[in-house]
Amino acid sequence: MLSKSSTLILGLINNKPINAYEITKLLNIMNIKNWYNIADSTVYATIKTLENKKYIEGKIEKEGNMPDKKIFTITEKGQNILIETLKHSILNFDYDTTIFSIAAFFLSIFEKKEIIVLLNTRLDILEKYLDGISHQIEKMRKDDKSSLYLANIYRNKEIILAEKKGTTIILENIN
Repeated sequence: MLSKSSTLILGLINNKPINAYEITKLLNIMNIKNWYNIADSTVYATIKTLENKKYIEGKIEKEGNMPDKKIFTITEKGQNILIETLKHSILNFDYDTTIFSIAAFFLSIFEKKEIIVLLNTRLDILEKYLDGISHQIEKMRKDDKSSLYLANIYRNKEIILAEKKGTTIILENIN
């Protein structure tokens, strides 16, 4: 599986050939740094790692009197690992919701029917988590656990409910 930074950058490169500077500009335009703290230095280091792993390849381009720039494209190997990572990020719930947020940006890599199946499967998974938490809350009430412990479990329940709502919104907006 790819890291969050690698998934984000590989997804952007998959969308269109792009250079490292343009990636940092795009991340700023998308306001990603408001919910996922990725430094420009991390972008450059991640690109180097992706290139070393043969997930992307760079080609130097010269435009008039402008300095050379290296344009990156995704390789077949890169696209395969990206698809695998996106599916994993969609079909496995994590309380670190950034993982799903990044995957959601790149759902268009899949056919519409597959997106619908993946998101409906995610909703089923989230429902199972919700059932599990409800049972846990019930048991904890009987065991008279501390109110702070119980409050944290309720907090986890709210995260799952928010993920269900967010997934439903995405599902409803598939064209």
